[in-house]
Amino acid sequence: MTNTDKRIDAYIAKAPDYAKPILAYLRELAHEACPDVEETLKWSSPAYMHNGILMITAAFKQYIGVNFWKSALIIPGGGVEGTAGDLGKIATIADLPPKKVLLGYIKKAVELNAADASAPKGAAKKGGKLTPKKTAGAAKPTLETPDYFLAALKKNKKANAAFEAFPPSHKREYVQWITEAKTDATREKRMAQALEWIGEGKSRNWKYQ
Repeated sequence: MTNTDKRIDAYIAKAPDYAKPILAYLRELAHEACPDVEETLKWSSPAYMHNGILMITAAFKQYIGVNFWKSALIIPGGGVEGTAGDLGKIATIADLPPKKVLLGYIKKAVELNAADASAPKGAAKKGGKLTPKKTAGAAKPTLETPDYFLAALKKNKKANAAFEAFPPSHKREYVQWITEAKTDATREKRMAQALEWIGEGKSRNWKYQ
């Protein structure tokens, strides 16, 4: 493998024994799917980059979480619901999708990032459409929080206060996560989880910070 980061070597070496082969396997797949992939740490976890984040892997005591930065456009249904990651709780290599499927996910992530990178000057790709990029000094777009989420927040004083205190980036992460839900049931589950985490003062990606 090329373009390796010694910090990921150290991360894998310090990971629980069950996690070492899984982390190493995911690392190998990242390099196989994208020979020019770059390694780094994001939120203290191994991250694989190419024109942006492709995939983040994080080891916990009993499982590994795998997250694709654009999972809504990569994994059918947007991935597994809950806190474990887009692929669910991974405790063994056998818990992962087949190699061909995983390589496909990573290659799709590469394609999506490349599309953003190659978009016409002055435009950015968002949700499959090209939208004007912000120029230096331009005002940031107003964050549009859905009425149904605002209503849910107002019913939870602790979460509402915490959400109001969040920086725009944290708010945007939650709003995007909720609005990307493809079904009402998924949206309700995500809102319930969001209210719990927000009430605890946690960002959407708190596990990786």
